Amino acid sequence: MIKWMSAAFVLATTLVVMVSFDVSAQQNQMSFFVSSVGSGNGANLGGLAGADKICQNLATAAGSRGKTWHAYLSAAAANGQPAVNAKDRIGSGPWYNQKGVMIAKSVADLHSDSNNIKKDTALTEKGGIVNGVGDTPNQHDILTGSQADGTLQPPTPPNTDATCGNWTSATDGMGAAQLGHVDRMGRGAAAASWNSSHPSRGCSQQNLVATGGNGYLYCFATN
Repeated sequence: MIKWMSAAFVLATTLVVMVSFDVSAQQNQMSFFVSSVGSGNGANLGGLAGADKICQNLATAAGSRGKTWHAYLSAAAANGQPAVNAKDRIGSGPWYNQKGVMIAKSVADLHSDSNNIKKDTALTEKGGIVNGVGDTPNQHDILTGSQADGTLQPPTPPNTDATCGNWTSATDGMGAAQLGHVDRMGRGAAAASWNSSHPSRGCSQQNLVATGGNGYLYCFATN
């Protein structure tokens, strides 16, 4: 009886260790996720640095270690600094989601029709699925400020920019944020774009939500 109980204990302990190791391996392999939260202050992310910090903090809290994370965001030239293209901020790939599924093998693959970004693969850092078309509330809009090729989105009149003041403004007015659809669904051909579907109604949290989002970001590990 004692021997049987000892064997059962060893087996149970081994299974726990194996499960823990598997979860840890998945978290360490993760190099792409959709943020489970935004700034909470509309498109004011604290600039690119603030957006990167959101990604880094979420990844660390989820158990990712030894990686540098950047938000997939473009920014306009300002204060003597050149424009920034989202595709140039994210490393070279390949990228895997929280479950270890490959999203794209390279920057070129990511911006081609062969990438694997869709509702059931573009998971949060916790492994959750982001609400999309048909869910309540729909939160499929992801901040990017980018065109389909990963470069800066020019402003669409009457908006004066597509990055809400380079991600420092939550004030509605002349600015907007270019958005992608994480589920690649909606009306019109552009709705199928993961990174460049349409502009937001404004830069405030209220208008990001009203457009169909919640201020979420695409986060990529650069190493």
